[in-house]
Formats: sequence, C-alpha cells, structure tokens
Amino acid sequence: MPVQRSDSEAESQDRFEDLSMRVAMGSYKPLTDDLLQLMKQLGVEDVLLTPHRHSGFDSAMPMGRAWTYDEITSVQDRIESHGLRLFAFEKMPIPLYEILLGDENREEKTEAIKTTIRNLGRAGVPVLGYSGHPPDGAVRTSRTVEIRGGAEASSFSDEDIDDETLLYDREYDEEEIWSAYEEYLSEILPVAEEAGVTLGVHPSDPPVEELGGVPLLFRNFENFKRAMNLVPSDNHGLKFCLGCWSEMGEEIPDVLRHFGGENIVYVHFRDVVGTVPEFHETFLDDEASNFDEFEVMETLQDIGFSGVMTPDHVPAMEGDTDWEFGSVTGRTYTVGYLKGLLKGVQAQQR
Repeated sequence: MPVQRSDSEAESQDRFEDLSMRVAMGSYKPLTDDLLQLMKQLGVEDVLLTPHRHSGFDSAMPMGRAWTYDEITSVQDRIESHGLRLFAFEKMPIPLYEILLGDENREEKTEAIKTTIRNLGRAGVPVLGYSGHPPDGAVRTSRTVEIRGGAEASSFSDEDIDDETLLYDREYDEEEIWSAYEEYLSEILPVAEEAGVTLGVHPSDPPVEELGGVPLLFRNFENFKRAMNLVPSDNHGLKFCLGCWSEMGEEIPDVLRHFGGENIVYVHFRDVVGTVPEFHETFLDDEASNFDEFEVMETLQDIGFSGVMTPDHVPAMEGDTDWEFGSVTGRTYTVGYLKGLLKGVQAQQR
C-alpha cells in the first residue's frame, strides 16, 4: 500500500530540517526489499540513489529523459515503507557534459532536467547531485588492485590512458566550457530555488586537467571557488567527495573550512593512496591513506555540516559476489566505521 504523503511540498521538505550530521547508504541499482531491510538493520535512515549508464545491471532510475512525479514517488514509497527517507538522487537524468559540449539537443535536455527538478520538489526530495566528469562516471584504469586481505579496489594511472582517443568529436577549449556552464546554471538554479531542491556538484574524477580532449572544470580548489561564484545560489553547493579532494592532494580540512557547512550538500566518505597522476582506492582505516578521517569528521562537525555522509567506491570484500546489489560487505563495513567515527567526534565535543 502506498505511503500516505502530504499535499504540502513545504511540509514534506521540513522533515529534513533540524537534523544533525548522520550516515546514509546508497545504491546504483533498483532497490530490493533485502537491501532496504539491511539499511534499516544498519541504523541508517537516509537513502541516496545513483542512476547510471553502466552496462551489466539495471539503473536505479531511467536515464536520458525527465523523471516523472509518479516514478519518483514510487521509489519514495518503497523506501518509506521500510521506515527510511529518500534524501537524494546523486545524478541527473542527463549528464552535465552532454549539455555543456554543444549537444544539438541541448535545449530539450535542459528542459528534461528542469522538469525532473520540479517533480523532485513536488515529491519532497531535497537534493539532486550531478557529476563533474565526462562522459558519465569516474574513470579508472583498473578495478582489481589487491589491498588488505585480498580485497579489490579501483585505481587510476595516467600512463594507462590513451591521450589520442577523443571522448567526443573534437577537442574543447576550457573557457568555452566555463561559459556554457555559467549559462546552464543561470537556467537551472532559478528552477531549483522555486522547487526547493538543492543541487550539488561532484568533483571531476580523476581530477586531471583533461580527458579525451575535454578540460575537466572541477579538478582543484581554485576552480571550485570559481564554480561557486558563477551564479551564487543558496540552492547550489558541493557534493563533497573526500576521495576526489584526496586525489587532488588538497588539505581537506582547509577546503571544508573555506566553503563552510552550509555550502556542503552531502559527503562521499572515502580515501585513496597517492594523488594524480596515480592513485588507488583503499579502506578508510588504512594507515597509508592520504587524510586523517577523524580530523575530517571533526572538521565537518566544527563547521556546522548537518547533511549525510555515505560510503563511496568501497573495496570489494569477501562475500560481495553473493549479493545481487554488489559490494554490500564493503558498504556495511564502512557504514559501521563512519558511525563509530561520528560517535567519537560527538563524544569528544560534549
């Protein structure tokens, strides 16, 4: 039976107000009752869905067109029936770079995103993320690097990228992409403001200068400052992927303090060993990883961040292949670790 929902958009959005920093869990695939039950057992209350265009399994939402109100509320009802909340969709139905790179159907695709935002607002889903890397997902050169205990993680090495292969039909100038991005934000953000939906931009991954003839805008601290100042809006902020900022080699606590908790929409909590041009994913408690996870959690608390943190790019652990939704062992481990970190930070500051 569908969950009874409020007719008031404002009332529906209010349930996310006055919540404290907390751990959430996500999925790339359509949600199963088993996965939702597992999330409930782990003690998370917020769910994020990451629609995708990868081959091999179905996407959490259809790609390439606007999402209807009924499609959104159908997913929402399924989540709420397990006592959970749908906090965010982590990707738009149309990848950002398809619009920025002069697509002949740009206007139609932009309208699809506007329609989706309006339907999210109507349903009371507060957040829509989008990715700052073409074509539509993190680029890795391997996904089978062995780390602790034989767990497998992804990696990137610039030496293994074919610089001669173009992602699209030509090379692009960075300033033309900045110009297209500013125009895009000018169209989209007023719709987000009216709908009460906050957009969050994910860093380029890997945060290299260019891939396949396409400059990557969201690759360093200075570019993010520029991006946030193009079209200022309370409904636009950072989908703060700690792994990407770690790949950049930035001092993450300094970056967090610069932007402040009010400008961070939610956090991908992961880390790597090494920085561009070569790095690999690892467990958060790996002593060889780049940043101090407790210091980062403490900084998030200090700056007043009140959104969700979610495991991201978790290593594949023993038993993961037995689960049709994949990498659940690694996600479960990371959820528990993050909840422990959060309790430690909160106890220290009492």
